[in-house]
Amino acid sequence: MIPIAVQGASRERKRQRPKGRQVDAAALQQVQALLGELPRRRDLLIEFLHLIQDAYGCLSAAHLAALASELRLAQVEVFEVASFYHHFDIVREGELSPPALTVRVCDGLSCEMAGAGELLARLPALLGREVRVIPAPCIGRCDQAPAVLVGQRAVEVAGCASVSAAVALEASGQAVARVGAAPTGGDGGNFAVLGECLSGMRSVEAVIGELEASGLRGLGGAGFPAGRKWRIVRNEPGPRLMAVNIDEGEPGTFKDRFYLERNARQFIEGMLIAAWAVGIDEIYVYLRDEYHDCRKLLERELAQLDAGALRIHLRRGAGAYVCGEESAMIESIEGKRGMPRLRPPYVAQAGLFGRPTLEHNFETLYWLPEILAKGAAWFASHGRHGRKGLRSFSVSGRVKQPGVKLAPAGITVQELIDEYCGGMQDGHRLYAYLPGGASGGILPASLNNIPLDFDTLQPYGCFIGSAAIIVLSQEDSARAAAANMMRFFRHESCGQCTPCRVGTAKAAELIEAPVWDAVLLGELSQVMRDASICGLGQAAPNPVDCVLKYFPHEVTR
Repeated sequence: MIPIAVQGASRERKRQRPKGRQVDAAALQQVQALLGELPRRRDLLIEFLHLIQDAYGCLSAAHLAALASELRLAQVEVFEVASFYHHFDIVREGELSPPALTVRVCDGLSCEMAGAGELLARLPALLGREVRVIPAPCIGRCDQAPAVLVGQRAVEVAGCASVSAAVALEASGQAVARVGAAPTGGDGGNFAVLGECLSGMRSVEAVIGELEASGLRGLGGAGFPAGRKWRIVRNEPGPRLMAVNIDEGEPGTFKDRFYLERNARQFIEGMLIAAWAVGIDEIYVYLRDEYHDCRKLLERELAQLDAGALRIHLRRGAGAYVCGEESAMIESIEGKRGMPRLRPPYVAQAGLFGRPTLEHNFETLYWLPEILAKGAAWFASHGRHGRKGLRSFSVSGRVKQPGVKLAPAGITVQELIDEYCGGMQDGHRLYAYLPGGASGGILPASLNNIPLDFDTLQPYGCFIGSAAIIVLSQEDSARAAAANMMRFFRHESCGQCTPCRVGTAKAAELIEAPVWDAVLLGELSQVMRDASICGLGQAAPNPVDCVLKYFPHEVTR
């Protein structure tokens, strides 16, 4: 038996070494070099994780421990954030680092219809072990389906050969060919309307009144009246903050990227007008990680901007669809896992860093200068079938001319296809369509005359959301579309609440059966709608419910 005194000494010697993973001196030096003079703040955690991954291709356990030490955080806090986001590659001790180059092939619905499955099947063998090929959720290029990212660059895809060529260029250090028009930021930039606001030619009350008269609503999906939101936040005590959502991750949606690439300055002017009207002290712009070229464009434009005392921060997402929800985005900006908050309090009252926060989608701010310059009557004068305003529709699928279509609010899908998309592809006829992206439901061709706008689709079990229209033909099935959407929701659920975490997985399992159990799926749908914390879980059942309602021949006997 060991004497008691010796036992105590042994325990004392053990305590001299801190618990947990020890910080490697070399890794700490590398992290310190990357961070340089940047402030060691918790809200910059995700930005720092990007710096490390960009430099070393992954996040090693040693680097995570060193970063935790620098930020004076527990290592588990850093690990839980890094492991939450899809774009961070964590390498544990004993594991091999991932290949230096990753090719992401979008397996969203539009890309699946355009042949993404074949690319995923053939590319690994063609590209070899030095290149990692992985499926990815929607990357915001549905009009160029099948969409592929080589590293951080989007490339035009005609087949495996073009991807192989892009990989060869990337490996040689040459720039990969950019898809579509190169981002320019636009030629507007005199900020005339903003100047009128700052000079006193326009009063705050006049600007908010014009906004209310135009009927402009939030264009990220919720559709809350913009003018009313301004009044609510303006009435809260300062300091007030603004959070701008450019994390469009809804499958089928790419309008924000389209406008940002072509006229970033119009968006910036709208953002500054909103900040002036509401009395904002700081702005945080949250941009999805897949928009590499847009990030460079915004960095350049913001660096040239003289915003006076107003501070503007550009934050980089890391691959999490749920961060499109306003409170989850705010959590991510604060350097945390992007998990939606329980409400109340609402973001307008206690949002970013506990301060009253004006949260806006990119496109809502984009239209502000034009509405104010041309007048509320100009915007409201557009519309069809009793609706008012303009809508930007992201159209993809079986049409001849996919893309962003600026059309009157209330246009029907048939009018949109015929007048703006050049009709259906040759040999295809309209079978079904998704009026609001992944969560907006699925409607049959027989309902091709419903006005596409806020509040018009709810009676049919659907909603317009961010106006992402995915068109299906007789070559497709609503059942397969619903299965694709449910796989997406299962993958993107943040896991915070049981109804969504378990419900999406259970629904994905149930709809794999040859014959669907309509009763069980209906009960599951109701629980998810009633008990999920945020819109992801609440809206996830929509595609399945619509298949049961409108396409029963595909799933029942």
